[in-house]
Amino acid sequence: MDVAGFGNYSADERKNMEALYENTLSSINEKEIVKGTVVGFTEKEVVLNIGFKSDGLIARTEFRDMPDLKAGDVVEVLLETKEDALGQLILSRKKAVSERAWDNIIKANENDEVINGYVKSRTKGGLVVEVFGLDTFLPGSQIDTKPIKDYDVYVGQTMPFKVVKVNHVFKNVVISHKVLIEEDIEAQKSDILSKLEKGQVLEGTVKNMTSFGVFIDLGGVDGLLHITDISWARINHPEEVLQLDQKINVVVIDFDDEKKRISLGLKQLQGHPWDGLDQELAVGSKVKGKIVNIADYGAFLEIAPGVEGLIHVSEMSWSQHLRNPSDFMKLGDELEAMIITLDKEERKMSLGIKQLHPDPWTNIAEKYTVGSKHKGIVRNMTNYGLFVELEEGVDGLIHVSDLSWTKKIKHPNEFVKKDQELDVLVLEVDSENRRLSLGHKQLDENPWDAFESIFSVGTIHEGTVLKLEDKSAIIALPYGVEGYAPTKQLQKEDKKTAKEDEVLQFKVIEFNKDNKRIVLSHTAIWKGDVIEEKKADDKKKESVKDATAKATKKLNDSNEKSTFADVDGLAELKAQLENN
Repeated sequence: MDVAGFGNYSADERKNMEALYENTLSSINEKEIVKGTVVGFTEKEVVLNIGFKSDGLIARTEFRDMPDLKAGDVVEVLLETKEDALGQLILSRKKAVSERAWDNIIKANENDEVINGYVKSRTKGGLVVEVFGLDTFLPGSQIDTKPIKDYDVYVGQTMPFKVVKVNHVFKNVVISHKVLIEEDIEAQKSDILSKLEKGQVLEGTVKNMTSFGVFIDLGGVDGLLHITDISWARINHPEEVLQLDQKINVVVIDFDDEKKRISLGLKQLQGHPWDGLDQELAVGSKVKGKIVNIADYGAFLEIAPGVEGLIHVSEMSWSQHLRNPSDFMKLGDELEAMIITLDKEERKMSLGIKQLHPDPWTNIAEKYTVGSKHKGIVRNMTNYGLFVELEEGVDGLIHVSDLSWTKKIKHPNEFVKKDQELDVLVLEVDSENRRLSLGHKQLDENPWDAFESIFSVGTIHEGTVLKLEDKSAIIALPYGVEGYAPTKQLQKEDKKTAKEDEVLQFKVIEFNKDNKRIVLSHTAIWKGDVIEEKKADDKKKESVKDATAKATKKLNDSNEKSTFADVDGLAELKAQLENN
């Protein structure tokens, strides 16, 4: 080598040689995407030259999408490691594709670009779509504007999408095909809305049904056909009249350019049923129909499709006690009614059922004369009395004070129960105001005429303490009569107060026939005649008072007789005044 002249190099020559060698190598860094040229194949690998001091190997499985790969083709790869433990250059096309796909997806998201993707498979809640070699997620709700029942029909298709969500941490991507459809629809909406006019008739397709109405596809824009605008007749759900995908003609009722909402009507294409109503119908006419709706205040009777009349609950029965309409009828019932009011211009009608039957209050005074006895059913109770039904539509009031001669009743339910039969006596008839006053105690003689001699003041009777109240107690006496004793008159000889259900002797200290009032005292039994003592004491006090008054008057009279001139020392002054 020395003889040939190239075995030994000076330092400068060696430095120049190294520089020439280094310039033949590419300047590359790990984790970067570089371009490589296919220079050969092995049984399982592809040999790539990236301009480094050694070639790299990549498994053939990473080139499945390039079945026609040949020597000389240039591909992008990711440099993972310049030298591994064996000094081998480690490359990856799969990672390069993934990194490049991620960059392209981020760019497409930032620029709102449309990208193409291949639907690979179905997954839970949507589809897996390959975009730029990277798997992305297409939710089922983002496939189309209408609900999709079968996702499998999209597998294997290449479709346009937009990126709607990117997770940089987990490198997850969500895409949507629906937004592209919506953008087209919005453009079509603007075009359709610009040509819309109220009253315009359009053809549409039933797209979706809800309980409140139907959405009609007008060819790119949806309009709402409310349930009340489907038919003149009352319907409970649109499916009673329409079907999905059915083509119908509708009229534009209203539309909003800003909100892009269109209100449609179907029944408006038909004549109003009130216009075809029998001209002979008038107040007093009888009509037949079917109950189509029941409310708290009444029921609606449909006498023709789209023609309804209200039967108020007060017009269902002559009874004055209003009940729930459901007590009289139910949905679907067919019945007859009479027209009470009729306004064809306002298209309103009120009906009545009770008018088909005679008014029970006609000649009421003859049927229920004052003093006559009858049987009735207790229908309602209040604090002041109860209402008894003598017949359908005829009720009478029994005041709480007219239930019993002897018992002090605070509420009618203490005496009788609802729906119980009760004997009554007619006390008063008011035909004009449709009122009957009834009584129950009047069926028996007034026992207080006899009580006046039995329970006279000073008489002693055995009684039971029924109830203790704040300042008094109710005492049960013989013959079913009740009296009351002030609390201070319940004190027993042992200084204790009588308790409920205790049986004691009571003295009558007051009897009032008109107010049906008996005041009792147990204390008077063991203290003796305290009332007489009190009267004697009061008489004595009154005597002392009278004596004092007389003495005072006498003294005053005596003082008045002493005149100004009679006072000692003033008599002389009086004489001088008289002389002058």
